[in-house]
Amino acid sequence: MPVELFGHRYSVYSWIARLAPAEKGVAHGWTEINPFDEDMPAAHLEVHPFRRVPALKHGGFVFCETDAITRHIDEAFPGPSLQANELRARARVSQIVSVVDSYGYWPLVRQVFSHGFFRPRLGRPADEAEFRKGPDASPRVLGALDALAGDGSYLFGNEVSLADVHFSPMIAYFTMAPEGPAVLATHGKLQAWWGRMVQRPSVAATRPEFPLERT
Repeated sequence: MPVELFGHRYSVYSWIARLAPAEKGVAHGWTEINPFDEDMPAAHLEVHPFRRVPALKHGGFVFCETDAITRHIDEAFPGPSLQANELRARARVSQIVSVVDSYGYWPLVRQVFSHGFFRPRLGRPADEAEFRKGPDASPRVLGALDALAGDGSYLFGNEVSLADVHFSPMIAYFTMAPEGPAVLATHGKLQAWWGRMVQRPSVAATRPEFPLERT
C-alpha cells in the first residue's frame, strides 16, 4: 500500500514524520500543505480539523498527529525497530518524547529557532524579547533530557529510537540559531548524542533547505 505524507517543508513536526520512514527505509510520497494558508484544502481539513500538519495516508487509512504517525510507521513496516521491547525502556522512550513535546518545543523551536534564525532568514520581523526567553528557558528542559539520556550511543540505548527521531529535528533547529550550540555545549550527553545523530544519513536526507541568508 502506498504511503503519502502531508506536511509543510519547514515544520519541525513534519520533519519528525519524515525522519521515521527514513530510518525504516520506507518510501513515501509528499504533499506540501501550508498550515498558515487560509485556503487550506478541504480534504486536509477533514483529516486535521485543527489546521495542522503532518498527516499520513497509508492505503485507505488516513490520520494525523506526529506521535501516531511515527509509531504507525515503525509498527507497520519491517526494518530496525524504533521502539524498545522491554517495558521500562519503552516507557522511558515515551517519557522523552513527551518531555520534548511538552517542554522543549516552545523554547527550542518557537522562541530560539523562529526568532533567532527562521524569521530573519526569510526576511520576516523577529521579536527580540520573545527570542531572549528561549536561551533562558532551554537549559531546564535540556538538563532534564541530559539526565534521562543513557550511556549508549543514542538517547536510550545503542539503537535509534523514537526518542531520537522526535528530538533530533528540534535540536537541529535550535542549533541553527547562533546561541543554540553554546547552550547545548553545557549538556555533555546531549552534545555527544547530537554529534552522532547529525551524521546519520536519515537526518541529512530529510533536512529542510532554507533560503540563502539575506545580505
